[in-house]
Amino acid sequence: MSYRLSPSDFAFLYEGCKRCFYLKVVNNITQPSTPLPSIFSKIAGLLKDYYAGKNTKELHADLPPGTVDYGEKNVQSKDIQFPNHKVACFIRGRFDIAIRFEDGTYGVVDFKTGHPNDEYVPLYSRQLHAYAYALENAAPRALALSPITKMGLVYFYPSRIEQNNIERLFYEAEIKWVEIQKDNERFLEFIEQVLGVLESPSPPASSPDCKWCKYVGGFR
Repeated sequence: MSYRLSPSDFAFLYEGCKRCFYLKVVNNITQPSTPLPSIFSKIAGLLKDYYAGKNTKELHADLPPGTVDYGEKNVQSKDIQFPNHKVACFIRGRFDIAIRFEDGTYGVVDFKTGHPNDEYVPLYSRQLHAYAYALENAAPRALALSPITKMGLVYFYPSRIEQNNIERLFYEAEIKWVEIQKDNERFLEFIEQVLGVLESPSPPASSPDCKWCKYVGGFR
């Protein structure tokens, strides 16, 4: 048995309610989706198109020399197995951008709209580690980039507006780089913890803060 794990679930779904995470991965029962406001998807798409092929110094001064060579690519890892677990897993997802550095190494970057939030950085770190792991341990015929030496979040936060004419409005945004230190050992410890949840014969208890579990429980 090998479970598919989505990097996007490692943040708020796993932390928010392990029961809902279990039901999604093991039983294919998902929470009702809350659509992301289309404006955020539009902004993300514009950013990826704008930076495609550009030098890293146009993205942020703290990045090593290189170019943005990959945008919105799917990744899939080989199976991840641990000696003391009966089940395995693999990672499948889609990153924002990847950078090819001049020294032959690579970086993985996620775009965020808003101010950096220290509370969320560890959760986003799991996602970036998942993309990096899948790229460095790619399944056959999947995209492979190695080694990944840089990971981070680029935050864009609107700070000023200009209007040159009645039909065009321009937003100026602050740009902040938050680097994520790579720690594969800690990431694999997290994956082993996830497998410990998934190989249980029944779902774990729901989170007391999970609105979906409260909603479903109200009809029992």
